Amino acid sequence: MNLPKSASVVIVGGGISGCAIAWNLANRGVKDIVVLEKDTLANGSTGRCGAGIRMQWGAEKNCRLAQFSVNFFENANDILAYERDIEFEQSGYLIIAANEAEAQQFRKNVALQNSLGIPSVFLSPEEATAIVPYINATQFVAATFCQKDGHLNPFHTTDAFAIAAERLGVRIFKHTEVTGIEVKNNRIESVDTTGGRIATHIVVNAAGGWSKAIGKMAGVDVPVYVQRHQILVTEPLEPILGPMVMGFSYNIYIQQVPHGSIIMGRSDHTEPRDFRTTSGWKFIEEMTKTCGTLLPYLRTAKILRQWAGHYCMTEDAQPIYGPVPEVEGMYLACGFSGHGFMLAPATAELISEMILGEPLTIDVSDLDIGRFKRRELVREQSVV
Repeated sequence: MNLPKSASVVIVGGGISGCAIAWNLANRGVKDIVVLEKDTLANGSTGRCGAGIRMQWGAEKNCRLAQFSVNFFENANDILAYERDIEFEQSGYLIIAANEAEAQQFRKNVALQNSLGIPSVFLSPEEATAIVPYINATQFVAATFCQKDGHLNPFHTTDAFAIAAERLGVRIFKHTEVTGIEVKNNRIESVDTTGGRIATHIVVNAAGGWSKAIGKMAGVDVPVYVQRHQILVTEPLEPILGPMVMGFSYNIYIQQVPHGSIIMGRSDHTEPRDFRTTSGWKFIEEMTKTCGTLLPYLRTAKILRQWAGHYCMTEDAQPIYGPVPEVEGMYLACGFSGHGFMLAPATAELISEMILGEPLTIDVSDLDIGRFKRRELVREQSVV
């Protein structure tokens, strides 16, 4: 398939966000949409993420974004007419509070979530062990649980959006790298690629870890950085974990995937800020120590492998949504700081509304690129 000479919208990035935005725009009737991916679809952060989906946040905006996305994922197979299955397993999230201060914040979080219709509950350690019998109840003072949280197959989900988008006329070009963006009189004019030039006035930067480089091509300093994040995988085990187990103070998430393996990850702000996807001993030592304390049953589980991917981080660990005031036609959907996969349906809805000038389903005007210069950061504490 040859690259077109022009397009109404060029989306840079073939991960979950780029494919979802393409489908959403096409579903609203936008024609001549092109998605450019320098590798294969879901090859970046999407294909390397833990793929957890949760509505248990501490900030109302994040609760609403996640709630919108969960509602979509629950019906995605039908909405996208996907012949396979995105494998949305709503086995819940159990989030543990390590101390009384965190427990008090969790009470506030649950009250907020319940006010929005999110069915989370506050639990004692004893009540938590009824949900996860193998957890060490001496290691936390309280917990929260939401049954509607869960886990997805990131490859199938991206595939579902991509196929549905192509069915509506979107053209997706893999192994096609963006090499330049032409701007004239502060307006997007075209995109240069390894396959040729595409004239366009709208570019959506959904390039994940590469979004800073894409922005620079248009003279835009996108305030993000790349950070390595690693995940550990065990041998397949008998079912021992229903929900995802997460602890913010413990800096850990642990999930048993459908085929039986346990996957677990954590953050480390001393990790390299570059594109390496190698594995480190520090990660595996700290992970096994923490996991073995919380879930002693796993101490004898055999580790199969570990892998690494990229978080595209912002200073406040919140995404950057919307237009760039200095460059007409440039829209940002990046900086998700590890949460881009779970928010993709909401991201697609909002970016489409921004491009089409429609009222926003969820007000994310304060998640614009300008907040960093204004020093009006939007922080969320409920993150790993």
